[in-house]
Amino acid sequence: MKTPCLKKKDNLWILFNGSEYVVGLTSEAQEELGEITFIDLPREGQELKQGETLLEVEAEKAVSEFSSPLTGVISSINEKIDQDITVLNDQDELCAWILSYKNVSAEEFHAL
Repeated sequence: MKTPCLKKKDNLWILFNGSEYVVGLTSEAQEELGEITFIDLPREGQELKQGETLLEVEAEKAVSEFSSPLTGVISSINEKIDQDITVLNDQDELCAWILSYKNVSAEEFHAL
């Protein structure tokens, strides 16, 4: 198994867990946005290219759009978000993961 690796880009963290690339908002982004009230997500199976719109987040302080840090296919979405959007306000940013990618170039990830 490959060693997990964490990178940050444009207020998103990206964690390679050995098989997928998991993405979430950094604690700095959470602080800038304030409490998150809505998020517009891509769908599972959707292919995104690096730089395309990944998320739109509405919060008490701002509405922000986040670009995809990687090129790949969305392999899963955090199901807890639909049940309770406040999971994205968790102080432990790794608990506030949003989605994961598959079919990502390792070189593209390491270039972040």
